[in-house]
Amino acid sequence: LTLRLARDGYDLIAVEKQRPAGPLLINMDSAAPNAVAGEWLRSGGLGRLDEVRAEYRLGDSRFDFFARRGEEKLLIEVKGCTLEEGGLARFPDAPTLRGLKHVRELTRLSGQGWKCFVLVVIQMKEIRLFAPNWATHPEFGLALAEAKQAGVEIQAMDCIATADSLRIDRPVPV
Repeated sequence: LTLRLARDGYDLIAVEKQRPAGPLLINMDSAAPNAVAGEWLRSGGLGRLDEVRAEYRLGDSRFDFFARRGEEKLLIEVKGCTLEEGGLARFPDAPTLRGLKHVRELTRLSGQGWKCFVLVVIQMKEIRLFAPNWATHPEFGLALAEAKQAGVEIQAMDCIATADSLRIDRPVPV
């Protein structure tokens, strides 16, 4: 268990999950996925980008990132994933109405010329596969499947997690 002293108490940063295969360090900092996604995008994670802006407002939605590559406009929604079961990462770990709204909005915008992404930042290593958490929020799983069918790219990336850092590392099959 890694805690960081905050102004109003402590923040949970990471936990070590005990497993038969050995302990797994999982970053639990809810602000970390967007921070590492921004670094990853700016360092070429999706290829060369001419512009990257965080917290992009479009209509009545606010997306995690807007990016531009020449005339191509990209919207990227980041989902931080901390749930692991036997090497399978799942999202969400609780129902997410905001996440559902954003995935549906990306699906709609994909049909209007936007290049749209859902970037799942898996806040740990040793993951063999990512899947929606159908048991916790089947509606989100269905929306994610519809988004993919509509052309939204679903990309899952694992991370190197330490007690005080997180860095996007490698793609994980979806």
